[in-house]
Amino acid sequence: MGKTITEKLLAESLVEGELIRGSRIGIKAHQTLGHDLNAVMTFLALESLGIDQVKTEVSVQYIDHNMLQADYKNADDHRFLREMTAKLGVICARPGSGICHQLHLEHFGIPGKTLIGGDSHTTAQGALAMFSVGVGGFDAAMAMAGEPLYITMPKIVNVRLTGQLQPQVSAKNIIFEVLRRLSVRGAVGKVLEYTGPGVDSLTVAERSTIANMGTETGATTSVFPSDQETRKWLRAYGREQDWQEISADADAVYDEQLEIDLTSLVPLIALPGSPDNVVPVTEVEGTKIDQVMLGSCTNTALNDILSIANILKGKEICGSVDVGLYPSTRTVIRESIKRGAYDDILATGVRFFEPSCGGCNGCGYAPQSKGVSIRTTPRNFHGRSGTKDDQVYLSGPEIAAASAITGVITDPRRLNVPEFTYELPEKFIEPGNLFYPNEKYAGPIHYGPNINPIPTFSEMPEQFTQKVLLKLPDNVTTDQICPAGALYLPIRSNIPKIAQHSFMLVDPEFPQRSKKEQGGILIAGENYGQGSSREQAAIIPRYLGISTVIAKGFARLHLANMVNWGLLPLQFLKEEDYQTLEPEDVLNIQTEDIQVDAPFKILNQTKGYSFLVNTPISKEELAVVRCGGRINELKQRIT
Repeated sequence: MGKTITEKLLAESLVEGELIRGSRIGIKAHQTLGHDLNAVMTFLALESLGIDQVKTEVSVQYIDHNMLQADYKNADDHRFLREMTAKLGVICARPGSGICHQLHLEHFGIPGKTLIGGDSHTTAQGALAMFSVGVGGFDAAMAMAGEPLYITMPKIVNVRLTGQLQPQVSAKNIIFEVLRRLSVRGAVGKVLEYTGPGVDSLTVAERSTIANMGTETGATTSVFPSDQETRKWLRAYGREQDWQEISADADAVYDEQLEIDLTSLVPLIALPGSPDNVVPVTEVEGTKIDQVMLGSCTNTALNDILSIANILKGKEICGSVDVGLYPSTRTVIRESIKRGAYDDILATGVRFFEPSCGGCNGCGYAPQSKGVSIRTTPRNFHGRSGTKDDQVYLSGPEIAAASAITGVITDPRRLNVPEFTYELPEKFIEPGNLFYPNEKYAGPIHYGPNINPIPTFSEMPEQFTQKVLLKLPDNVTTDQICPAGALYLPIRSNIPKIAQHSFMLVDPEFPQRSKKEQGGILIAGENYGQGSSREQAAIIPRYLGISTVIAKGFARLHLANMVNWGLLPLQFLKEEDYQTLEPEDVLNIQTEDIQVDAPFKILNQTKGYSFLVNTPISKEELAVVRCGGRINELKQRIT
C-alpha cells in the first residue's frame, strides 16, 4: 500500500509509536520557530529546566508581533529574547525584518523536515512539504530541548485540486472554499493534504496562504507536495540544494476526499465573526466600509503586492476609507520597489506599516467603533482587531483593493483592471542584515519589570467542590479567553496582570468573581479554545483558580496547552447535561475516579443529580494534569 505525503513526512521524524490513525505518536522537531509574543514564556520555561543549548537542527526566533514600543515592555522583551537566543544557540531576526511565517518560508523551510512552532499558523510551512505544527510556548520549549511532541496520529484528507484559478480569483479563495465546506471544526484531528493537477498552477507563496489558514478548520496541519514549483522557490532564495521531490504514491490511501474545481471558484468573502462564515462577494456587494487592511502572514507575499498594485495603479482610495498595508518581509518591500509597485500603491493614499503582524493580532490599526473593516488576515473573531464592536470581513487582496477604491464591498471583476500575471523571480533581492550575528552570549540576562517568573501550580486534589462560574457557547476562541489588542499584548507574559482581563469580551466581571470564589469551573460548548496557540488562555484561568473545563469538545492546540498547565479537561457525554447546567451550580468532582476511556460521575450538589463525563486526553497526559502540569511532571521525573 502506497504512502501519503503526510505519512512520508511523519516517518522521517517519528520517535515513538506507529503511524496508525488515532494512536498516540511522538515526533521530533528538526526545526522550531517562535515569535516575541509567545517566546518569552518559552525561554522562561527553558531556563527553569536548566537547558543551556537547543538540540534541533535549527531554531529561529522572530520579532514581529509586539512591535509598538509605547513604553518599556516590548523593548524589554526584545532585549531578553536577543540575549536568551544568543545564549542558547538560536537564530534571532531583527525587529522589522518580516513576519515569521514568510521569513521562515524564504530562509529556513526545507522539504521533508518537521517544524514545531510557537504559533498556530506555523502550518504555513506545509507549502514546502514540511510537517509543520503549531504549539503553545511550553511545547515549543520542549521541542527545542529535544523532547518529542506527542500528538494523535491524524486522519488524512485528500483535497484534490483541478482546473485553474480565473482572473481576480486568488488562492485565498481556495481555503475559503475549504472553510465553507468543512467549518472551523470540520478538520479537527485531521491533516489536509493537497494533490491534483490544480496544485501545479500554485506558487509556494499561494500554497502558504492555503496551508496557513488551514488552521482555521481545526486541522493539525496542511501539506503540499514538493515539486518543481518548490524547487523554483528555493532556487530564487539561493537554497536549491535543500530541495527534494516529495509526493503521494499513486496508490496512497486517504480517509476522506474533497475535490475543488479551481476554474469554478468565484471571489469569496468571510462575514464578520468567523473565518468559515463564507459567501460569494456578490451577496454583500455595496456594503459600506470604513477601513481596509492589506497584509498579514496570509497575503503580502510579492505576488499579492503586485496584484494589489495592478488594481490600485492610477487611482485613489475612497475619501471615507482608511487603508493600510503591512508587507510581509523586507525582501518583498525591495522587490516591490524595484518593480514600481510600492510607488503605485503609495500614490493612491494607502498607509504603509513596517513588515509585522500588526493589525492582524490587534497590535495597532484597530478600526473605529462599530467600524466595518475588510482584511486579508486569517481571522476575524469579534474584538480581535482591538475594537470590541468591530465588523471585520475577510477577503483576498483583490476584493480588499477594489473595495478601497469604491468605499463599499466590491467584486473586483466589475472593475476595468488589466489582467495580472505573476512570474516568480529567478533570484530574489537579498536585503541583508535580517538576523542578528550568530554569536554566543555569556553576559547577564536582563529581565524587565514586566517579565515575571512562570507561575507554579499545585498537584490536582483527590476531589474538589466548586461553582460553575461561566457557561460558554460553541467555538469560544483564545481571543475571548485571553484578549488581543495593543493594550494587552505587552502584558501577555505577565500572568498576574493579563489574568485581570480574562474573558473580558464575554464577562468583564469574571476575574473578580473567580477571585472572590477562590476558583471554580467553566462549562463550554464545542471546539472550546479554537484559534491561536497562546498558552496564556490555559494559564490565566488556572491562575484564577479554575480547576476544570467541562466542554462538548476542545480544539487540539488548546487541549494540549491545558494539559501542560494542569487544567483538567472533561467532556460531556450528553447534550442535555450541558443544557441543564447553569452558572452558580455547585459541582463535586472526585478526581481520583477519573480514568482514560471510561466515563465517571459528577455530582451537581445544587440540583441533586449526577451526570457522566469522560476526559479526552491520554493516560500519559492525565498523569501530567495530576502532577499540576508539565513542569511539575518533568521536575519529578528528573528528581
